[in-house]
Amino acid sequence: MFSNPSGPAAPSSPDMRSSTPPSSALSYKDAGVDIEAGDALVERIKPLAKKTLREGVIAGIGGFGALFEVPKNYKEPVLVSGTDGVGTKLKLAFEWNMHDTVGIDLVAMSVNDVLVQGAEPLFFLDYFACGKLEVDTAAAVVGGIAKGCELSACALIGGETAEMPGMYPPGEYDLAGFAVGVVEKSQILTGQNVQIGDVVLGLASSGVHSNGFSLVRKCIERAGSELPDTLDGRPFRHAVMEPTRLYVRSVLQALRAHPVKALAHITGGGLTENIPRVLPSNLAARLQRHQWPKTELFAWLQQTAMIDDAEMNRTFNNGIGMVLVIDPEQSRSCMATLEAAGEKVFRIGVIAQRGAGPAVIID
Repeated sequence: MFSNPSGPAAPSSPDMRSSTPPSSALSYKDAGVDIEAGDALVERIKPLAKKTLREGVIAGIGGFGALFEVPKNYKEPVLVSGTDGVGTKLKLAFEWNMHDTVGIDLVAMSVNDVLVQGAEPLFFLDYFACGKLEVDTAAAVVGGIAKGCELSACALIGGETAEMPGMYPPGEYDLAGFAVGVVEKSQILTGQNVQIGDVVLGLASSGVHSNGFSLVRKCIERAGSELPDTLDGRPFRHAVMEPTRLYVRSVLQALRAHPVKALAHITGGGLTENIPRVLPSNLAARLQRHQWPKTELFAWLQQTAMIDDAEMNRTFNNGIGMVLVIDPEQSRSCMATLEAAGEKVFRIGVIAQRGAGPAVIID
């Protein structure tokens, strides 16, 4: 786990032999793979991962596989898994030399997905791939991953660092993350009991999160030197790179206290594409856009891209990062629980009968 860089050995072949004897031996480092740098990174990672340990971890970093025991308090435990990356947000991380928060994005994109099944995230693994391993950069990225795991009470128990010369441009890397959670079989959220009249609650996002960055980057390119100094009270670059909000702790509290019927993580496809995934086919969510504020960040993106509301709603989270559906009689108390846990909560709509139109209507 978190192994030092490695790659497959090339097969020998008579066709590959040179008629001229080589003048000196070649090492793995000569080929572009620095084993010592990989070992140094592992040592930097170990104390970060240790801070994320939780009950259930049997063996973590250092072995060929990590071991985790399913919590004993579950009668019929069902494992829920998720995987994701950070996408082209990484291109801005490279350009702006901002590597310490994309690891939080990586964790959030997977654990928030696992959460919508009603599951408690248990452990996380990452994959970091680069052309040449820069230990300080990689350590900053994994530091963000560890922070995300810590905030989610999710153990970082393993991962892989792959140094592959020629595969990535200098200074660039790619990330993938893998989360596993657990939920009682009888408490899996399927959305099948959602009914007409149920209330739709929206939890505020922290910004763009990790979707829509191909368009964000086009907006930055279009604006050129006319970029705003600040957005929503933060320096422009920090507003854009603000990591994906982790909803795990607060939503788990709400699930324990209230009969939440459905959850939707608002990722790629925005509100209009993600909410239908958790609704019965005969129902629609009718949302009122004035029920939650429009931030300066999203206003700037819409103005710069010159796109309409419909395109905004299917490209970005537009200020809502997680959606809950709940019985109207439980909505106020659920909002109070979430607010006490630190969330900004808005009553953004209701569930209605679906006609021939879309499954999400935003008035």
